[in-house]
Amino acid sequence: QVQLVESGGGLAQAGGSLRLSCAASAPTFSSYTMGWFRQAPGKEREFAAGISWSGGRTKYADSVKGRFTISRDSAKNTVYLQMDTLKPEDTAVYYCAAVHSIVVSTIPREYDYWGQGTQVTVSS
Repeated sequence: QVQLVESGGGLAQAGGSLRLSCAASAPTFSSYTMGWFRQAPGKEREFAAGISWSGGRTKYADSVKGRFTISRDSAKNTVYLQMDTLKPEDTAVYYCAAVHSIVVSTIPREYDYWGQGTQVTVSS
């Protein structure tokens, strides 16, 4: 069983930055591909960024490419999402997810473990 706890959400102005963290309680954290998803009110959950178990491969949604950076620290069992040049449309609940796979999937149902989510609100 893997438990994921997100932190770092909050309120930011457009153009600002936030860094999200996701702490994982998994003895074999380094064998999990990790993803960040987001869900705005009235919308479906969507992929934002993902990173492979080794950290060697990353994937981003077109909407965040060039502004968001995903990284992982296996020594700390933590994955991060650095969000820069934030836009009001980035406002959503952000979820961390994990799957024991080498594939960086963009599909929510392919992830097995989820955190409780952290709210990100970007004001214009």
